[in-house]
Amino acid sequence: MQMLILWGSPRQQGNTETLAGPFIEEWKKAGHTCRGERLYDCSIKPCLACRSCQRDWNRVYCIQKDDVPRLAREILESDLLVLASPVYSWYCTPPLKALLDRLVYMMNKYYGEKGIGPSLWAGKGLVLLTTCGYPPEKGADLWEEGMKRYCRHSRLRFLGALTERQRTYGEPFMDPEKAAHARNLAKKVMAALGDH
Repeated sequence: MQMLILWGSPRQQGNTETLAGPFIEEWKKAGHTCRGERLYDCSIKPCLACRSCQRDWNRVYCIQKDDVPRLAREILESDLLVLASPVYSWYCTPPLKALLDRLVYMMNKYYGEKGIGPSLWAGKGLVLLTTCGYPPEKGADLWEEGMKRYCRHSRLRFLGALTERQRTYGEPFMDPEKAAHARNLAKKVMAALGDH
C-alpha cells in the first residue's frame, strides 16, 4: 500500500516530523511505501470559488497554475493520506488549510450546474498526526472534529488521530511513550485498511 504524508509544518525535523517517524517505520516494516510533500515548499493558492473544477466529473482540474492539481493526483494514487501538522490557533497550518479548501471542491463534484456528482477520492483512508502546546483535548480537538466532518462530506475514511503535546520548548519532545502511540496507530490503520 502507498501512503502520502502532507507535511504541514514549516520546520523540518521538528516535533511533527519526529512524531511521524515511528508511524512511518511501522508502515514500512510491513512492506508498504511512503512518500511525502512539504507544503511550505509548494505553491498553494487559496480557492477562488469559481467552480471550474466542477465541469468535469472524471478528473481533478483547477484553473489555477500551482501545485494543487499535482498533489490531488498524488492523493488519488495513494491508499492512505496522512495530514501531519502542528496546531496553529486551534487548526492546521495555513498551507494545509488552503489545500484542504481546494481539495474539497476539486475532489468532490457536488457543486456544479450539472447537479451532485461523485467524490473522486471516496474510500481513501485519512489519518491526522498533530502536535500542540495545549492538552490534546483542548488543543487539537477542533481540527480533529473538523476533519471528521470533512471526511464524512468527502466520503473519506477517518482512521484515527494522534496528538502529542510539548509543554515548553525547554524539554525534549519525543519519548518512548509517544513513539509507542505512533506505532500503535500505524498498526491500527493497517488493520483497518486490510493489512493484518
